[in-house]
Amino acid sequence: MGEKQMYDVLVVGSANADLTVRVARRPGAGETVHGSDLVESAGGKGANQAAAAARLGGRVGLLARVGDDAYGELLLDAQRAAGTDVAHVIVESGARTGTAMIVVGPDGDNSIVVSPGANAALTPEDVAAARDVIAASAAVSLQFEVPMETVRATAATATETGTRVVLNPSPTPDSLDPELLAAADPLVVNEHEAQQLAGGSSEGTPEDWARALREQGARSVVVTLGGDGALVVDGEGGTGRVPGVKVEAVDTTGAGDAFTGALATRLARGDSLTDAARFAVRVGAAAVTKPGAQPSYPTPDELPS
Repeated sequence: MGEKQMYDVLVVGSANADLTVRVARRPGAGETVHGSDLVESAGGKGANQAAAAARLGGRVGLLARVGDDAYGELLLDAQRAAGTDVAHVIVESGARTGTAMIVVGPDGDNSIVVSPGANAALTPEDVAAARDVIAASAAVSLQFEVPMETVRATAATATETGTRVVLNPSPTPDSLDPELLAAADPLVVNEHEAQQLAGGSSEGTPEDWARALREQGARSVVVTLGGDGALVVDGEGGTGRVPGVKVEAVDTTGAGDAFTGALATRLARGDSLTDAARFAVRVGAAAVTKPGAQPSYPTPDELPS
């Protein structure tokens, strides 16, 4: 594996080719509507978070699997262009790269269907082989677009080696393993995910759900609130809101990943959770002003004030 590389953030997760079509309105059941020309771009929650962090100047590595197809090359090229180290991306012979089919409505909101492809083959054995890399990283960022046993193995290894775990449990399960929840510092969720993981009650506020998640075992919690910013519950249980940044939303695809990548980078460099969230809100706001996921991610000089 060569000389150890210290990363600010090692992202362990998915890499997908995003196939995006824009529509005047999203179709109902059994309905066909006209869309724009198909746009192919680099995506996947893991690769998105890595690209976002790297474009902001973080030292970032990605542990993922792609196929030896054109989409795999597209994803590797996009990571290199962002500044991510792809030495730990495994190219699987004969496999199809993961693919996400995205329909974007006129309001910028999206509907997504993911075909996992090579992402489904990222294993705990891959994580075990990267143990020294995990140990040499300040933070590990995790999501749920790869097998759950691989996520668990990464969180356990990071906990054993003293590496901070940033956990974005999306797509969201009905509940979280106690071991995963206990490793999360922070758990990063949107309002819907927070409500669901806190018990699914429609009663209460994001503060209530965030506190419930911390009481269930998360070391800290960040709830993203879209245009309204974010909510932070820190390691001491202190709760605070980070205001949003007003922008004109064009496409929300990958904005949450931009937020998480930015948050992980700032935490790895020693920022407080609130300061890191304040920076991440600006990054997420910039990301929704351009179409696509990774193509929309800003450099530091492109952030709104």
